[in-house]
Amino acid sequence: MTIKRSPRQFLNTVAAGGASLVAARQAHAAPRQALHQAPAAGTRPAVLGGTPVRTAAFPNWPVQDAREEQALISVLKSGKWGRGGGGQVKAFEERYAAATGTRACLATANGTSALLTALAAMGIGAGDEVIVPPYTFVATINAVLMLNALPVFVDTDIETFQIDARKIAAAISPQTRLILPVHLGGSVADMDAIMALSTARGIPVLEDACQSHLAQWKGRHVGSLGTAGCFSFQASKNLNSGEGGAIISNDTALVDRAHAFHNNGRPGSGSDFAYRHTGLNLRLTEFQAALLLAQMTRLDAQAVQRETNAAYLTTELAKIPGITPAKMYPGVTRNAYHLYMFRYDPAGFAGLSRAAFLKALRAEGVPASAGYSPLNAEPFLATTFASTAYQRIYGAAVLASAAERSRTPQNDRLCAEAVWLTQTMLLGPREDMDHIVAAVRKIQTHAGDIARQSN
Repeated sequence: MTIKRSPRQFLNTVAAGGASLVAARQAHAAPRQALHQAPAAGTRPAVLGGTPVRTAAFPNWPVQDAREEQALISVLKSGKWGRGGGGQVKAFEERYAAATGTRACLATANGTSALLTALAAMGIGAGDEVIVPPYTFVATINAVLMLNALPVFVDTDIETFQIDARKIAAAISPQTRLILPVHLGGSVADMDAIMALSTARGIPVLEDACQSHLAQWKGRHVGSLGTAGCFSFQASKNLNSGEGGAIISNDTALVDRAHAFHNNGRPGSGSDFAYRHTGLNLRLTEFQAALLLAQMTRLDAQAVQRETNAAYLTTELAKIPGITPAKMYPGVTRNAYHLYMFRYDPAGFAGLSRAAFLKALRAEGVPASAGYSPLNAEPFLATTFASTAYQRIYGAAVLASAAERSRTPQNDRLCAEAVWLTQTMLLGPREDMDHIVAAVRKIQTHAGDIARQSN
């Protein structure tokens, strides 16, 4: 589902009232411009007592209106709140499968449970090794650990923020049962290289697409390239129901196994209380599915707006020494931009530390964060591997070898350089992007003064 839509077409799609709204904007154009006019780079930075580039908030999230209200009220009045009695979950599964070009979709309680359910349905368990990236949310790893499998970390491609597919082969052992790439931030991992390795080695691929709704690789939706793909609909995500998740696949037998697992091991509706598998209750509710169906009415238009703003922002930020926007692989035909990510080099800012840069950026009215820390160095992993269960399953020698194979120097560097902006910041007008650029330029102009005060 490749989208070819101009920014003007996007505005026409989402602007309720059409001509009247345009007229209202024109009538208020002058005062709005005056209110949000970005100060020149030469003005004193806000962190040193100057006027911020921006005082207005970026767009709120989630976006909601009468569609969500009516959807929730309809489920409330129906008295059918769980997926066993209502039709909202099934309707969402059908719509999301169609939107991603796959044969089947299973909705789950959240993205973590989607990963856990998919791993279980693929037979991953104790004694199995799973290839994972170190630059991801902890849920990717927790799902592996919950099944007593062993995560083996592969270093990050620092230019793209994605797992470095060129380094996966070296991490494979006879115990490797799965490759679990993450499409980080809305972009896409190098799926040509990953799928070629999967085919050559006979190792299946489960795509963690929890941050990449509607992202595409060569015109195909993420989640549809491997054996299965997992999504999250947590409150911050581009498609949002507070909590929620989904598995998509063209393997209907796999989805049937996943359905049984997420339904306490009961296949089909489970009304006969026949427990044919182990499993958990990881079902989505009718309320969440109704929210998702309403949110999907905006998903495509919002994606176009993010792409349009991100392309402009990349062009402008790339002109600033010390700022390197995340690159995309040539195969990425659509980036969902759950995050807008770039690397920060203090050398372009008179030695100003990243922490001081972020503080100054926030003072200018541009919220930003440093992103993830090295996941493979988190203390909970060492505690898990030292546990009785892991020592019995793998032994000290295997665990030590896995730790050695999981060294990730490029990811360590990335975690020290990364800067994130959230997807909501890409939903406003172009002037919002100009404010971001103006804030970065302003900080660069005064970086020496800011650095001296920071020290």
